[in-house]
Amino acid sequence: MSSAPFTYEPVGATRDDLTHCPPGFRPLLVRTRLGEGHEIFDRAAEAVMSWEMHRALGVGLDATADRAAPGVDVTVTLAGVIKAPCRIIWTTEEPRRAGWAYGTLEGHPECGEEAFVVDRTGDGTVWLTVAAFSRPTKWYARVGGPATRGFQHAYARRCGAVLRRLCEQRPEA
Repeated sequence: MSSAPFTYEPVGATRDDLTHCPPGFRPLLVRTRLGEGHEIFDRAAEAVMSWEMHRALGVGLDATADRAAPGVDVTVTLAGVIKAPCRIIWTTEEPRRAGWAYGTLEGHPECGEEAFVVDRTGDGTVWLTVAAFSRPTKWYARVGGPATRGFQHAYARRCGAVLRRLCEQRPEA
C-alpha cells in the first residue's frame, strides 16, 4: 500500500450516495440489469470484488491484493499505454449489496472517484451500478473533451455487459 495522496476532494463521497457529484466534476451513472436471484448476485459480487470483471474487460490490472479492500492500490492500463493509478477507498459486502470505489492518484488521466456496486433489489433483480465523478487532468483527457466522456460511458456500459456474460457462465467446479 502506498502513501501517495488522492488527487481530489471529497474522498469517499460515493460511499453513501452514488449520484453525488461535487461542483467542478462531471457525473457518470450507468446501471445494467444482470439477471435475477441470489446465485446471480453471488456470482456478480465475487466477480467485482476479485477483479474478475475488470480482467475480463481486457484492460491491464495490477493490484496489491487479490480482492478489493480499503487501501489496496490498483493500476488499470488501457491499450498497454495509458496507466490509471487508483486506491480503493471503501468496500461493502452485504447480503444484497457488494462493491467498492477507488479514487485517483497522481498520474491518472482524470481526477475523481469511481464505484462499482452490485445490488439485489426486493424483487430479486440484480444490477451493476457504475457511478463516478471526474474531471480531466492530463492534456489528452482535456483535449478529448466529449470523446473522453463518451469513452467513460462506453467503459461503464461494457462493465455491465461483461459482468452479465460472466454471470451467465457456470463457475468451474
